Amino acid sequence: MSLTQIARNCARLAVRANGIRVITAQPQMLLHRLAMPAMCNGITQSILKTRSGNAQVRCYSSKLTMEDIKDRVLKVVSSYDKVTSAQLRVESHFINDLGLDSLDHVEVIMAMEDEFGFEIPDSDAEKLLRPADIIKYVADKEDVYE
Repeated sequence: MSLTQIARNCARLAVRANGIRVITAQPQMLLHRLAMPAMCNGITQSILKTRSGNAQVRCYSSKLTMEDIKDRVLKVVSSYDKVTSAQLRVESHFINDLGLDSLDHVEVIMAMEDEFGFEIPDSDAEKLLRPADIIKYVADKEDVYE
């Protein structure tokens, strides 16, 4: 088992805890992701200085709302280099409206796995063709109902 797989498994286990802090470091670092207990409420973001530069620290709480999920999904999709913010809406189809291919779709799903800290099975990923589908899927997984 590689160090990346170990770090990913640790992050998945930490998600099941009440609150976690996931540190995503620069790519040149050996371990790109570490999970540790969080000491915060709500969703906050701050920057942690490391020897190799900046690392992004996200602090998660178990209190997610549909609006939080929607914002995070749209932020991840909009950060993808082939998507322009003018085209992106909750109901946009990844392939038909945004012009992504199947490989791009897989990369978006992997980014969602990293963002929310759980693995999406391939059978489910094939059905997630719009941000609205991902929002509903994550809300079901996280037991968020509104």
